[in-house]
Amino acid sequence: MRTYEGFLKAALVTLKITAIAIVLGTVFGIIFALMKISKSKILQTIANLYITLIRGTPLIVQIMFLYFGITSIVVLLNFWAGAIALGVHNGAYIAEIFRGAIQGVDRGQREASLALGMNRTQAMRRIIFPQALRRAIPPLGNQFIITLKDSSLVYVIGVTELFGLANREAASSFLQFETFLIVGMYYLVLVLIFTWLLKWYENRLNVDGS
Repeated sequence: MRTYEGFLKAALVTLKITAIAIVLGTVFGIIFALMKISKSKILQTIANLYITLIRGTPLIVQIMFLYFGITSIVVLLNFWAGAIALGVHNGAYIAEIFRGAIQGVDRGQREASLALGMNRTQAMRRIIFPQALRRAIPPLGNQFIITLKDSSLVYVIGVTELFGLANREAASSFLQFETFLIVGMYYLVLVLIFTWLLKWYENRLNVDGS
């Protein structure tokens, strides 16, 4: 059986796409979570529309739609188009995670902050959000792992990540079982590493916050 030295390079591409998507998704998630819990009906409507559209349509459709939509306006490499599409997709789910975590913080914390002279922004930044972040870590960890596995779908726009390379290798070598077994092991190792890192960070937050 031929060697698959290209899988290591493809794994790095997968990690880069995942990292960019997580950063973008987290930024989108925080913004739209704050919009959804704001007192502005307009901001709430925009946030609800975004979350409903993204959660109500398949990711592969979003990747194709955003890829061809973005590249019709500005020329982007398929790598960046795929990473942006994944970030937009995950932002909707992360927004709901942060919304639930923020609203799960005792209202007395907010009222006490305001009584101490803080405005709403200061109370959110100093008191509410740090507590919400601790609550959000477990579901965020799950969403980050889903992002890693969902990154395999960017192969449809020609990105040579793990699954895209596996498809090409399987087609050229006719060793489908061996090829997809190898790529499956790569994904498993990456997920286990992600899981360990997230658990370590969660434990560190618990120790620092105790």
